[in-house]
Amino acid sequence: MPHDLDQSIDRCRTDSVKWSAYPADTLPLWVADMDFAAPPVVLEALQRRLEHGVLGYGCEPPELREVFRARLKALYDWEVPKDWLVPLPGVVIGFNLLCHALTTAGDGVLVQTPAYPPILAAPANCSCYRDEAPLSQRPDGSYGFDPAEFEAAIRPRTRVFIFCNPHNPVGRVYTRGELETLAEICLRHRVTLCSDEIHADFIYRGYRHVPIASLSREVGEHTVTLMAPSKTYNIPGLHCAMGIVPDEELRSRLEKARVGLVAEPDILGYVATVAAYRDAQPWLDDVLAYLEDNRDYVAEFVRQRLPGISMVKPEGGYLAWLDCRRLKLPEAPFDFFLHQARVALMPGPAYGLGGEGFLRLNFGCTRATLTAALERMERALAGVAQ
Repeated sequence: MPHDLDQSIDRCRTDSVKWSAYPADTLPLWVADMDFAAPPVVLEALQRRLEHGVLGYGCEPPELREVFRARLKALYDWEVPKDWLVPLPGVVIGFNLLCHALTTAGDGVLVQTPAYPPILAAPANCSCYRDEAPLSQRPDGSYGFDPAEFEAAIRPRTRVFIFCNPHNPVGRVYTRGELETLAEICLRHRVTLCSDEIHADFIYRGYRHVPIASLSREVGEHTVTLMAPSKTYNIPGLHCAMGIVPDEELRSRLEKARVGLVAEPDILGYVATVAAYRDAQPWLDDVLAYLEDNRDYVAEFVRQRLPGISMVKPEGGYLAWLDCRRLKLPEAPFDFFLHQARVALMPGPAYGLGGEGFLRLNFGCTRATLTAALERMERALAGVAQ
């Protein structure tokens, strides 16, 4: 039976970051947190665990690694031994931990801009320089990268490249050829790849996700891959992620860097992760179809009814990257739509170089919420001469 994703769930007064950050009359389409209830099989597993009544110190469930390994094999034909896996509380923690493990003050960490704000912040968190390789925008508005410019951004100080695929915020799903080019350049310069693949389960028809570490044994040995069920099954409040680290020395450095600072995931995070990866694929299939319809709806609404704004359909993820540079507004696009439409989006400048004049819109919500927000934006624009 299909899952009812049109169900409206009141998230106000539930300590929700998404729904508490702005006044109650504002529709929040900003942080990457979907408004759908978690899969029933996950909620049932959590309920069974809570009914036990004892919430003492937990440990990793014995089935966790097998469930995760089976998923990697089924989706990507990627054989991952159990000892490559490093459970972590989250992906952001993972790439910060890797930077601390592999760099010293004054080293460089490479990022592709515009970039997810925590990726932008990671170099400074470990007293490193941020080396930037800007993405290039093609004539049709889509994004790519120039290999020569990417390589030129690597300096003698550069130690780590934090890669994001599917890319947040621009929605690109990198092709195998692009991945091979990026990997070859990083290996030649002895730069460790840290691949944030948290949105890898949201891939739309016509595209395919390829974990960069699965390209070859050599690439894998120079890569730390970070995945998590948090975005996929809408359980980011339960902290559990997985690092895939083929190289033994890299794993050892990560484990040493985490001592006393980065704990294992908590018991409810473990319970939810196992249930999600083992039993929630039917729910995810329904969500992905719903999100693809939402994506197409946003793209058509923008094209027909939001003059001065354009977007390219994301290939993966549930985030639309809106180009507002042609708008003539009395204030920045984020402020305008917050004040005049009561719609909260993510401001493009938060994503660094290349973000000015853009907004990021989260369409991981009910169609009713999405429609209401877009119609508010339409009315706000109608009051401004373009």
